[in-house]
Amino acid sequence: MKALVFNRTLQMKEMTEPKPAEDEVLIRVRMAGICNTDIEITRGYMGFRGVLGHEFVGEVVASDRNEWMGKRVVADINLGCGECEYCRNGLRRHCPQRRVTGILGKDGAFAEFIAYPVTNLFAIPDSISDEEAVFIEPIAAACEILEQVHIEPIHRVAVVGDGKLGQLIARVLRLTGCRMTVYGMSEQKLRLLESLGIETSLSESSMNEKYDVIVEASGSTSGFAKALELIKPRGVFVLKSTMHEATSINTASLVIDEIQLIGSRCGRFEPAVRLMENRLIDVKPLISGIYPFEDAMGAFEEAKKSATLKVLLNFR
Repeated sequence: MKALVFNRTLQMKEMTEPKPAEDEVLIRVRMAGICNTDIEITRGYMGFRGVLGHEFVGEVVASDRNEWMGKRVVADINLGCGECEYCRNGLRRHCPQRRVTGILGKDGAFAEFIAYPVTNLFAIPDSISDEEAVFIEPIAAACEILEQVHIEPIHRVAVVGDGKLGQLIARVLRLTGCRMTVYGMSEQKLRLLESLGIETSLSESSMNEKYDVIVEASGSTSGFAKALELIKPRGVFVLKSTMHEATSINTASLVIDEIQLIGSRCGRFEPAVRLMENRLIDVKPLISGIYPFEDAMGAFEEAKKSATLKVLLNFR
């Protein structure tokens, strides 16, 4: 099979088709999305070597369990040991022995086939297209914020970052009815949010407003500093960005203003599937391009451009 592999450089390679273990199925990948994390890995994040890709939808083509054969599926990217305290309590994303698809210890989905544990699979209803299903993993990450922070309609909320993840976070948080502003660098991207009735502001604008909750999703160290300027004393600061470069933090302001700092990563897939199935989130305006997998290298270069949102790889 063909696969997009990172090993100091990014290359399209021929690899042996994976053989599913006893508790796994073989999935033919139908479509995958290029995430900022994929790009950061090529810059050194996590030190990963192997097949990239963790946002995908595919079809089960080999399984010992007949109920999964032919099913269109997405998959939780965190593969826990299944035995530790975290796994037993439904938190395999925090398992000390976990592998993470395309990020830590497991080859990813930028390949024609991938073997996957049955326990991580979620069947996708026909009402959700492949193009939409690719977004379920990052929507789940956006929904995780609402599992960690209670946001009410009276709260003032700011999202710093107008890129792929920031766009999805804003779409999820607006469902709470909160008073929200998204700060970003691109007028074009901010207009997508304005069309939904979301307030926006260019990050370079003067900022006199202070917020109860800040979500930092800019993917940059400057975005982190900008977010700190916006938080109220005793506010909640949610950190979503994953970056390869080190970030210096002035902890004095966190202590003096008694800021609650929350790291936020992956989330449960069930809420994301439900939001998509009930048409509460429209992701199609966020698709900047769909490339055949054979042109994955070109797609990756397009995804790196600042003006680009989500780039998809089509394996069909």
